Amino acid sequence: QVQLVESGGGLVQAGGSLRLSCVASGIIFGVNSMGWYRQAPGKQRDLVASITNGGITNYADSVKGRFTIARDNAKNTVSLQMNSLKAEDTAVYYCHLNQGPGVLARNYWGQGTQVTVSS
Repeated sequence: QVQLVESGGGLVQAGGSLRLSCVASGIIFGVNSMGWYRQAPGKQRDLVASITNGGITNYADSVKGRFTIARDNAKNTVSLQMNSLKAEDTAVYYCHLNQGPGVLARNYWGQGTQVTVSS
């Protein structure tokens, strides 16, 4: 089993910055990717950014140029630096990890951390 623990959420004014961190523990092997999703009230959970084991990144169009994802494979951590925050970035942010081969791959989620951007 894999456990993911997020930290770094909070309240910030529009234009400000926050940095989210996630630490993975447990049985860590064959990690394909780690990343961040977010879910605003009444909306579905959407990808914010992801990074593969080889360092390939993917960002939602709405955060490109503002958010940066980074990963430390040795420490099993992933971070999300969020700059120029907007009110529409307000959501619960979830750390995600995909592990395992092919169709046997499993997804793991953190408990979520609230990010609130005041306008």
